[in-house]
Amino acid sequence: MTTLSRRSFLQASAAAGAALVAPRPLAAADDEFAVFKLGVQSYTFRNFDLEPALKRITELGLKYAEFYQKHVPPNSPPEKIKAILALCKEYDVTPVAFGVQGFTKDHDANRKLFEFGRALGIKAFSADPNPDSFDSLDKLCEEYMIAIAIHPHGPTGKGGRHRWYSAEVIMKAVKDHHPLIGSCLDTGHLIRMAQLGEKLDPAQQVRVMGERNFGLHLKDHDNKKREDVVFGSPEGVLDIPAVLKALREVKFRYAISIEYEANPSDPSADMKKNVAAVKEAARKLG
Repeated sequence: MTTLSRRSFLQASAAAGAALVAPRPLAAADDEFAVFKLGVQSYTFRNFDLEPALKRITELGLKYAEFYQKHVPPNSPPEKIKAILALCKEYDVTPVAFGVQGFTKDHDANRKLFEFGRALGIKAFSADPNPDSFDSLDKLCEEYMIAIAIHPHGPTGKGGRHRWYSAEVIMKAVKDHHPLIGSCLDTGHLIRMAQLGEKLDPAQQVRVMGERNFGLHLKDHDNKKREDVVFGSPEGVLDIPAVLKALREVKFRYAISIEYEANPSDPSADMKKNVAAVKEAARKLG
C-alpha cells in the first residue's frame, strides 16, 4: 500500500466497488419506467408520520423511497431500524437512499452514519458534505460500498448560491476521490439557478456526472412564483424525456426519487400526476 499513490489505490478499487454497489435494474416485465427505479423522497410527505407516508407511496404504485430524518432518524437504535424495515416490507417499499445528510471530517461520526446506512440497507446517501470530509468518505465508501451522492441546493438567500450548486462544481471536487463519491442532482434546484442568471440544463448536468450519478431528485419549478409545480404544467420547464435519455446514456442504475415541495398538507393528488408524467415520458423513450 505504501508504494501506491492515493489516486492509484482509488482507481484500483473502482471497478470492484462500482460493481458491488450498483443495484440491478428492474426486469423487463416490470418496465413501467424504462427500467428505472422510480420512487419518492419522503420529504414530499413531511407532514405525515412514517406509516401514513408509506401508505401514500404505495397508493402511487411506487416501491422505492429515499427517506429523510423525520421518517427515519439516523440515531435510531437497531430495534427501531428493524421495526422500520418491517413496516416498509408490509407496504412493499424498499429504502434505497437517505438524506440529505451532512458529513464532516469527524471520521467516527461519519462511520456511525454509514453503519446506520448499512442497517437500513440503502445504496446511497444524498449528501451535503464539507470539503474536508472527503478523505474520511474515501475510506468509508470503500468499506461499506455505500455511495455519497452530493446534492445541489441552488440559490441561497441574498443572491448567494449553494456550495455544490452544479455538476461541474461537484465533479471538480470529487474526480480524484473514491468512485462512489458523486452526485444526487436535483432538477428543481438546477432550474432555480436561472434566478441568478445561470441556466443549467438538467439533462446535460447528468451527462457531466456520467458514472458518478448515484441518485436523482426529480422535480419541476416555476421561477416566477418560486415554487414547485406538477410535471407538465405550463409554468414548468423540466424536460423529463431528455433527463431520462441522459440517464440511460450514462447507464444510471440507482433510483430516481420524485420530490415535490408544494402543497405539503397532502400532495398525493399532484404526485399521481407526477408519476403519470414520468410513466408517459418513459413510454416515449421506449
